Amino acid sequence: MEPIPVATSSPGLPQGDALTMAGVEELFEVAGALRRGHFVLKSGRHSDRYLEKFAVLQYPSLAVEIGRRLAASLIDRDPTLVVGPTTGGALLAAETARQLEVSLGRTVRGVFAEPMERGARALRRGWPVSGADRVVLVDDILTTGASLAETVRAVGLAGATPLVASVIVDRSTGPVEIGCPIVSLGRIEITSWTADECPSCKRGEPVVKPGSSAAS
Repeated sequence: MEPIPVATSSPGLPQGDALTMAGVEELFEVAGALRRGHFVLKSGRHSDRYLEKFAVLQYPSLAVEIGRRLAASLIDRDPTLVVGPTTGGALLAAETARQLEVSLGRTVRGVFAEPMERGARALRRGWPVSGADRVVLVDDILTTGASLAETVRAVGLAGATPLVASVIVDRSTGPVEIGCPIVSLGRIEITSWTADECPSCKRGEPVVKPGSSAAS
């Protein structure tokens, strides 16, 4: 599948063959999305590295390249509908569906599953979904698989069964079950510790909660 060229005004980003050949970790590095420091993760554990997915997706050339790779990983399923959990998965679903349309020569829709109450997600915008749809899922970072599992349930409630999920980065630490197979474009190891075990805490380094400008 041929990549769709996108111009960029950021001279530090890889282009052409360098872009298509770059590993996933390299894409995160060049976008400043693989951050180093002292972070507290959503799980409450601490880490000295953090993946900021939106730092990658802000660059159209990188988002298009990632969409191309996701589409390539899913094309053998002949999908008609791509679904991603908000927010990152919504961006990826649209771009992956666009890339699949180019390769398959027919319409492929891209939609998203939104959070509801009590950890549920739903397809809320009146999109038609049926058992005849060949549904695939996309997401950015796989850690526990919670968002994807919620999306699998949302698709099921809408009347279809997801065939497979594809993610940009797998950083899970054990088997993840979401109700369908999972494939990834790459794996990035992120070591984490409890606060009591954390080397940065022992050195007295300020901790940052990603998504917040405050340190604690």
